[in-house]
Amino acid sequence: MKKVESRYVLVVGCGRLGAHLASQLSRQGHSVVVIDTNEAKFSSLAVEFGGFRLEGDATELAVLQQAKADRADSLIAVTADDNVNLTVAQVGKHVFEIPEVFARVSNPERAAMSHELGVQTVCPLTLASEDLLRRVLGAGGEGEEA
Repeated sequence: MKKVESRYVLVVGCGRLGAHLASQLSRQGHSVVVIDTNEAKFSSLAVEFGGFRLEGDATELAVLQQAKADRADSLIAVTADDNVNLTVAQVGKHVFEIPEVFARVSNPERAAMSHELGVQTVCPLTLASEDLLRRVLGAGGEGEEA
């Protein structure tokens, strides 16, 4: 089995999704810095999380500098606020030149706009509706699980 090269990943937002991603990446041996404005959110990280926690507002350049964004291989912005996610992603891409930048967006219309700016997006609404439509319209097997 081919070993995956360790990556340096910034995860912005430590809600359920951010904590899960940061914990999984850490478990897989990657270097992870998770950033959130609320220190209490870090309690959602797995007990064995081996990365760094940084309390601060990732829309502020100083916070991203403190997180060593200029060395990051990837940035994943998954706060509850589309505007924050897209702002942080654009700054990561264009100011810190992070090679891979991802942002969660709740509004599907924002996803199309962000692609033009070089930011890859994930929209839970679109993913769920596409999966459910595929299941309802019979493209998948009966009782198929995601």
